[in-house]
Amino acid sequence: MMLDQEKCKGCTNCIKHCPTEAIRVREGQARIIEQLCIDCGECIRRCPNHAKLAITDSLERLDDYKYTIALPAPSFYAQFGSGVMPHHVLGVLPELGFDAFYEVAVGAEAVSKFLRGYLAEHKGPRPMISSACPAVVRLMQVRFPGLLENIVSMETPMEVSARVAREKAMKEHGFKDEEIGIFFITPCPAKVTAIKQPFGERSYVDGAVSMSAIYGRILNRLESNGVQKVTALSPVHGVGWGKTGGENHAIKDHYLLAVDGIHNVINVLEEIERGGLSDIDYIEAQACTGGCIGGPLVPQNPFVSRVRMENLLKELSAREVQELDVPCDREFYRLKKPIVPRPTLKLSNDVNQAIQMLEEVERIYADLPGLDCGSCGSPNCKALAEDIVRGRAEPSFCVFKLREKLQQLAREIVDLSHMQPPAMGRVANGSKEDAKKDELME
Repeated sequence: MMLDQEKCKGCTNCIKHCPTEAIRVREGQARIIEQLCIDCGECIRRCPNHAKLAITDSLERLDDYKYTIALPAPSFYAQFGSGVMPHHVLGVLPELGFDAFYEVAVGAEAVSKFLRGYLAEHKGPRPMISSACPAVVRLMQVRFPGLLENIVSMETPMEVSARVAREKAMKEHGFKDEEIGIFFITPCPAKVTAIKQPFGERSYVDGAVSMSAIYGRILNRLESNGVQKVTALSPVHGVGWGKTGGENHAIKDHYLLAVDGIHNVINVLEEIERGGLSDIDYIEAQACTGGCIGGPLVPQNPFVSRVRMENLLKELSAREVQELDVPCDREFYRLKKPIVPRPTLKLSNDVNQAIQMLEEVERIYADLPGLDCGSCGSPNCKALAEDIVRGRAEPSFCVFKLREKLQQLAREIVDLSHMQPPAMGRVANGSKEDAKKDELME
């Protein structure tokens, strides 16, 4: 995530909705704490000034490689109107500079097949949680590290598709690994972070292009009717991964739950921490409301996209099912190493000092009003107390504490205004009778 300082007005809208409390407003500017940011895109949605930006790649980066492959996300198909089928959209990609494409929907279909077997055989803790949404996985790394063992050890459809496409290009065209550039057409910034900081040993994707950045160019070419005809597989269950419930629909035959929206996901994860939902086999959890069609980088309204996706799936389901040329080895789809907690901000590396600082946090927090108004530039009173202990804030940042301090100062000023230097007599400016009255009143 990146902040456009010229557009940021310090309105505090972002800090109130960040699921990991990764944003502060100081001196009229939002500041993102990278260790806590999960790139869910909530700040992009909430910022009225459009000051939050996702860092994606431009099409100029295609020039860095001899052979480039586009990976369109399933949700991309739902951005276009009725009558536009996946093969229409895919046919425009060569005009944008790509040499080839590989549908992530194919990778999603393949992952679905092996997930069914994984759920049937795996004897780990229930419920198991999807690894498909990188924002949810990073949320768990930051806020729910005790639930990481519940995440299925499966690669995402994006990574599976990229690896298949890369190996195919190397085998069929003779390109070296470093000569191939694979770019995901992404609906969200979390996928960008998953490419740059992968959960596995490496990412087979080299970059990510925002859907919004290329949508207009594709739409113009579709309307010109000069589209190249291509063959598209577009398996219906794989395409369905682009919306909430699509992943579960592709898996079938288990006790499944789908939850979307990052704050709804948090509620479900908290329930699991309390020991609930053990009767559920698998949870499809997506940070964006509506699934990937509701991502912060999609050009269309998510409710419109949902209708378009439903209509598209109806049309695709009427087609004859095609055999997919994907690896059959289960190990191909497994993560090569476990997902571990992310290091977050500690009060101190010294245990004793950390305990003392935690006690100080509790003392300061108890003295704060507890209204969580955000006027201090921290998301809530507890966060302000932690910021104060870390030396990143002052108690006076709280407008209520500042008002108390000003009232106390005003009382002191009034008291001082009635005081006289000891060298001056009480009757210097008044009569003895007035002095006696003052003594009696005191």
